[in-house]
Amino acid sequence: MASILMTAMPFAGHARPIRAVAAELVRRGHDVRVFTGRSCTGMFEQVGARTVPWQAAPDFDERDYAATFPRMRERKGFRQVLVNLEDLFLGTAPAQCTDLLAANDRQPWELLAGDPMALGTRFAAEHLGSRWASVSPIALWLPGKGIPPTGLGLLPAHGTAGRVRDTVLGAVAGAGTAALTRRYQHTRRAAGLAPDRETFATMWYSPQLVVGAGAPGLDYPRTDLPAHLRFVGDLTDDGAPAADDDAALPDWWADVVGATVPVVHVTQGTANVDPRDLILPTLEALAGQDVLVVVGLGHRTDPLPGPVPANARVAPMVPYPHLLPRTSVVVTNGGFGGVLQALRHDVPLIVAGGDLDKPEVAARIGWLGAGIDLRTGTPRPGAIADAYRRVSADPGYRAVAARLGAELRALGGTRAAADLLEAHLTA
Repeated sequence: MASILMTAMPFAGHARPIRAVAAELVRRGHDVRVFTGRSCTGMFEQVGARTVPWQAAPDFDERDYAATFPRMRERKGFRQVLVNLEDLFLGTAPAQCTDLLAANDRQPWELLAGDPMALGTRFAAEHLGSRWASVSPIALWLPGKGIPPTGLGLLPAHGTAGRVRDTVLGAVAGAGTAALTRRYQHTRRAAGLAPDRETFATMWYSPQLVVGAGAPGLDYPRTDLPAHLRFVGDLTDDGAPAADDDAALPDWWADVVGATVPVVHVTQGTANVDPRDLILPTLEALAGQDVLVVVGLGHRTDPLPGPVPANARVAPMVPYPHLLPRTSVVVTNGGFGGVLQALRHDVPLIVAGGDLDKPEVAARIGWLGAGIDLRTGTPRPGAIADAYRRVSADPGYRAVAARLGAELRALGGTRAAADLLEAHLTA
C-alpha cells in the first residue's frame, strides 16, 4: 500500500474523472488522499478516498465564481480565459502549495498525482523534490510542428500559405502567452521558488509522467509529443452504472427506454450554463423533428424559461452509462469529458465550442469527421437543425465516432491510469 495524494480543481468536469482514478487506486489497496475544494470533497469520500480541503487557498464554488473572484462576474470568451488564468489558476497556486506542504507535514506522500490546472501541485513537488505525475482530465493538445497554434480552433493548413499563416499566428500567440509566462514566473516567486524555463504551454505538466484523458487519434497528426505523455482514453468509471445511478434516473426515463424515434442529447456541461447559448436554440431547432430531445442542465436547477417542447425531456443530470447507449446524436458545448464519453459510446456529435479549450475540441471533431463543428458557442437554431440533418443522414459520422470510440476503449481508462501511477511509484 502506498500513500498517494491527488489534487483536483473543484470543477465537476475535473473532479469526476480524477475521482474515478482515485477509486481505482483505493480498490487496489492504496491510501489515497485528495486535495480539492469543499464542494467536491463528498464525491471523493464516497469512493473511499480521504480529503484535504482547501484552507489557505481561496475555496470557491464553480456555480458562483464571482463570489470569490469578482473579476469573473459576467465574463465569457477570451476575457474569461484571461481572468481564469490570472485570478483562479495562477492566483491560487501559492496558497495551494501552502496547503499541500502542510498536508505532507501531517503525512508524507510517496506520490503526488495532480490535476495540471492545480498549479500548486508543481510548486509543492518542487519544494519537496517529490515524485509526481500529472493526471489530466482536460485535452492535451500541446503546440507542435505542423499544426496550427493551439487555442484558436484552427484546422491544419497546407502549402506555403498555410505555413505562413501558422508562422504569423504562432508569433502572435507566442507574444500573447509570453505575458502569462511572466505572470507564472512571478507566481513562482510568490511560492518561494526560483524561476524556471517552463513556458505557458508546459508549466502545467509534470516532466516525469503525464497521464492524459483522450487518445492520439483525437489530435491532428504529429510526431513530437514527449515520451512521458501517456493517453489512457476516457477517465470515467469504465462505463458501468454506479450503484445509485438507478435512483438518479428521472421520472420520465421510461420515455427514453420506450422511444421509437432517435434520442438526441443536448448539454452545456457544468461551467457556462446559460441555456440561451445552446440548450434553448437546440430545443427550438428540433421541436418539429421526429426525435426525443433529452436535456441535461448540469448545475442549473432553475426551470428553463418558456415552455418545453412536447418532444423534449429535462433533468439536471442523466446518468451517461444509461443514456448514451440509447443516444443517436449528442449536441454539446465541447466539454472534453462529455465528448470522450459520447465517443466511447460511438455517438457522433454536434459541437458549439465557445471559449476555453472548447473551440479546439470542436475543430478536431469536425476535422476528423466524428461530427460537425458549429464554429460558435451561440449557434442559431437553423444551424443546429441543419447540422442534425447532416449528421443523422450520413452514416460516415457515426463510423468515425465508432473508430475513435474503439481507440478510447482500447487504451484502458482508469485501470490504465492506475497502472501508470503504480509503475511511477517505483520508477
